[in-house]
Amino acid sequence: MSAYLAVLRAGRLGWLELATLVGRLPIGISGLALVLFLKEETGSFATGGAVSGGMALGIGLGAPLMGRWVDRRGTGVLMVLATIHASGILALVFLGKASAPTALMVVVAVVTGGAFPPSPSVLRARFPALLRDRPDLMQSAYALDSVLLELSFVTAPLVVAAVVAVLDPAAALVVGSAAAIGGTAMFLALLPAGAAIEPHEGERDWLGPLRSPAIRALVVTMLPVGFGIGAVEVSLPAFSEAEGHRELAGVLLATWSIGSAAGGFVYGVRPRGGSVARAHFLFALLLPLGFLPALLAPSIPLMAFLIVPAGIFIAPLIATRNELASSVAPPGTATEALTWPLTALVGGIAIGASVGGALADAEGWRMVLVAAFAAAAMGAAVAGSRRSTLAAATA
Repeated sequence: MSAYLAVLRAGRLGWLELATLVGRLPIGISGLALVLFLKEETGSFATGGAVSGGMALGIGLGAPLMGRWVDRRGTGVLMVLATIHASGILALVFLGKASAPTALMVVVAVVTGGAFPPSPSVLRARFPALLRDRPDLMQSAYALDSVLLELSFVTAPLVVAAVVAVLDPAAALVVGSAAAIGGTAMFLALLPAGAAIEPHEGERDWLGPLRSPAIRALVVTMLPVGFGIGAVEVSLPAFSEAEGHRELAGVLLATWSIGSAAGGFVYGVRPRGGSVARAHFLFALLLPLGFLPALLAPSIPLMAFLIVPAGIFIAPLIATRNELASSVAPPGTATEALTWPLTALVGGIAIGASVGGALADAEGWRMVLVAAFAAAAMGAAVAGSRRSTLAAATA
């Protein structure tokens, strides 16, 4: 715990992490609030799902492009992106109330998601500068960031639930829009002048950070890992429905996220005892094994217990991935380098959720978990095959 307290006190990191936590709430808020809002306005879950999916697609595809823009133009562009993103959310509220065509709302959602400001990636990229006097805290800083990411997935749905209970889903979207502006403004105000990213006018390779073999290795590794996570996200609602308690799916998902946060917390306070590349491979190897206990779940209470191992290694894997990406990024590409593995992870989650849904309908929830195990095991195999590349890049 002392390591985390030291991180929070170093270089305004505590306040900066709070700012990014607020700034990324719109991701979780919009995903749920759009479904609820458009169901209320159109009577269709399909419309809400399509628009919500468009937002997620835009965030995944736009992250590397926005990261490159920040690397080249400096952190000042974050406020421009936040304004575009917030305006897009409000435009979707207007379009929904105006009964606009679904296709138009999906397009607006993709653009809105694509403009999401990558403040969390900017912060991760600046950890070395912010902790230049305390390099021993680097592991804990990346671990804390991954823990807060998991907590944002728990917090955002609770914010939506509270606002919807008091007002309505449209109000929750307005809150998400305000969070995008407020969190980004707070982040920029707190970022020390010496840690801000200045415009980079160096060599401009169209591949950007992907010209690094280590970054490519992380991207290839995270795609099957994302598939496994997406499949688990579907297996838990399918299990809950099979048990006759579909309303408890959210509880199981929250338990899974809490397990991930706990794993990240423990990772951050224990000495690593080896290189970050070695730790990354170890967590990639353990992740699929954590999916297996849930196959034995006979009831909701036991599933809440058995799904915890499936989450324990997610946050540590993400923490080591971010630390690796930050350390091997070519000069002038740090922000974009951190977005590419994230995009691969999000893309894998989307594919895993889609395939998992089809498997759940055809074969049941256990087969979805088997697919999650197989995909995560493939990710571990890829991580193993690229281990020397990552080790050499960080040596």
